Amino acid sequence: MSAEVSTVTPLPAVGHAFARVDGPLKVSGVARYSSDRHFPGMLYAVPVCATIGSGHVDAIDSSAAAAMQGVRKIYTRENIGTFYRVPKSGEGIIDERRPPLEDDIVRYYGQYMALVVADTFEHATAAADKVKVTYRDQKAPNVSTVLEADDKPETETERGDPESAFKGAAVKVDHTYSTPTETHNPIELHASLAVWDGTRFTLYETTQAVMNFRTVMAQMLGVPSENVRVVTEFLGSGFGGKLWPWTQSMLAAAAARDLDKPVKLVVTRQMMFHNVGHRPHTQQRLRLGATADGKLLSLQHDYVYHRALDATYKENCGEATGFLYSTPNLRVTSAFAERHVGPATSMRGPGAVPGLYALESAIDELAIALKMNPVELRLKNEPAIDESENIPFSSRHLKECLTTGAQKFGWSRRNPDVGSMRKDGMVLGWGVGACSWIAERFPAQASVMFSADGSVRVASGTQDIGTGTYTVLGQMVAQLTGVELSKIKVVIGDTNLPPGPISGGSMATASLVPAVAQAARAAIDKLLAAASESDAHFSQAGVDQLAFGNGRVHRKNESPGSGRSFADVLTSARLGHVEGRGKSEGTFGQKGKKAYSSHSFGAHFAEVTWQPEIARLRVSRVLTVIDAGRIVNPLTGRNQIEGAVVMGVGMALFEETHYDKRNGMALNSNLADYIMTTHADSPAMEVVFLDYPDLKLNEMGARGIGEIGLAGIPAAITNAVHHATGVRVRDLPVRIEDLLASRVV
Repeated sequence: MSAEVSTVTPLPAVGHAFARVDGPLKVSGVARYSSDRHFPGMLYAVPVCATIGSGHVDAIDSSAAAAMQGVRKIYTRENIGTFYRVPKSGEGIIDERRPPLEDDIVRYYGQYMALVVADTFEHATAAADKVKVTYRDQKAPNVSTVLEADDKPETETERGDPESAFKGAAVKVDHTYSTPTETHNPIELHASLAVWDGTRFTLYETTQAVMNFRTVMAQMLGVPSENVRVVTEFLGSGFGGKLWPWTQSMLAAAAARDLDKPVKLVVTRQMMFHNVGHRPHTQQRLRLGATADGKLLSLQHDYVYHRALDATYKENCGEATGFLYSTPNLRVTSAFAERHVGPATSMRGPGAVPGLYALESAIDELAIALKMNPVELRLKNEPAIDESENIPFSSRHLKECLTTGAQKFGWSRRNPDVGSMRKDGMVLGWGVGACSWIAERFPAQASVMFSADGSVRVASGTQDIGTGTYTVLGQMVAQLTGVELSKIKVVIGDTNLPPGPISGGSMATASLVPAVAQAARAAIDKLLAAASESDAHFSQAGVDQLAFGNGRVHRKNESPGSGRSFADVLTSARLGHVEGRGKSEGTFGQKGKKAYSSHSFGAHFAEVTWQPEIARLRVSRVLTVIDAGRIVNPLTGRNQIEGAVVMGVGMALFEETHYDKRNGMALNSNLADYIMTTHADSPAMEVVFLDYPDLKLNEMGARGIGEIGLAGIPAAITNAVHHATGVRVRDLPVRIEDLLASRVV
């Protein structure tokens, strides 16, 4: 069954801060995650992983493991059956296109070599430890963090003559910045539970895109898509790592089909570091040239990112470079360097987050070279249009984000001299970083049903990844129908429902608005028709004389209170329900075909404290101002930004995956050694939303807010670090060793 969540709150609904309606289910343990499910006769699967990073499989000896208690079967490429690939140009997205166990080539440490299926998880784990894999042609994997392009760089966007303009500029900066490999570490591990009924698969999955998951699994398993059902009632966070299917899902499904038993496979924390994606290492050169009064003349952004063997993932670091600031001369190029690591994938704000770290760091360095206030430098270079596409913005209020943030943060009190600001015996550093994130829509469908019992049901094959989709969908329908939220049921997380959007790119909410609005109006039209035809209260009233408001059908020249509830109308018409369906097209990927450039914008202001006598650095305060259209729910919206800021603290100060040069193993593949931001590290945070609905994107004016809270914050922090210590950190994360070079005492 798909998840149903009822909501309770007064109207109007959109724009008000309501608690997440699924909260009580989660804290009480009622909410079911994929790995929570259990079926009679269920078996457990544990993969056997490669212990080298480059080479070939010579032999797999599973004889000892097969003889162990509880073991049902051990799969290798010899007996797993046939998997198929997803067409590069067709429907379906997956970052590791190579099916599991397809050949004997080892491309990265941790790659699946075999699969053990047993009666219990303990039996499967013990047997997996006994499977012996021997290798040949073994060599040290290439996991170098020095990135040199494997091929000629690709020019992504270009205008003017940036080289000549740079050479002739009065003030220049030319620096290289790097961001390390970061690994997704949500509390919920990736999990796959496959049930086979002889004809069809039902897959309970940790996915941010149930519809895409069905498409990919059907293609790779070689079955019609109607024979695959995917269910994700709740997700314990995704942040991009659960956007696309990973190969453990194919293994679980193949084993379930072969053994005719439900099979559950939950990856380990160590596998999270190798088998289910990461943010790739990037190396970015920024060259900025400006006039003496701070007008940008040239901007060049050349970046390289690491990529797995046989992979196609691209970390689009230049996503925002072409339009964030005005300059007549600009060029962005990209290239990749192959490494013996698992395939990379999206991580919150893919591309733009590392890209804006480099760009906003370089802008700060240019401000220092110009002896100019870094806020003023950004304001001075505000573009009138998107200069990369030569079209207007649908809505852009970055200048107000900067000025509002500066006023609320107290920026006018900032002394620009390094180490000059003190408080409570500590040195203060203040930094700023602008941010942007794409605002588009994916294709979406939805249904809205009015029932004779007085409830309203909204359904779509999308999912809630912990960001509040259950809540905002209920709010949308309450706003559109005037029905109180206590009577609205939200049904999502199942491919049996009308196809919904992925929960990625901060686009799910904006994508659902037009589809839900169309569905609600179609259902209302049917209600009015039923009232006109069958309800004596509206005798001799044509449909064009009726209206719907506050959950009631009424005559257009009368108030809703004089009318009849939709439940009474349906009862009079002897109808159990009426249902409307809505469908909206996507806008994503239509570069060169759009009349407007749609993005969200914002500005982060960060304060750090520096204690030089003990080399202690802490992010103490962050103020963020966001221009993201109309915020459907300011409470869940603020949660999104605050969570992203915390991730930004981790990116700036802590997070980095280290690979062993001997075998490609992630050395810190656990939550003890992979350092992330804790409550103790979290700064005081203030979030301000500007209220400029973007009605060109959808009728509610809502844009996405998940990614933008992370974009720009690492640069704001490192800019503040320089202000406090005089140390310019260009290679994340900031290390104590970097700060020991500080001369501030």
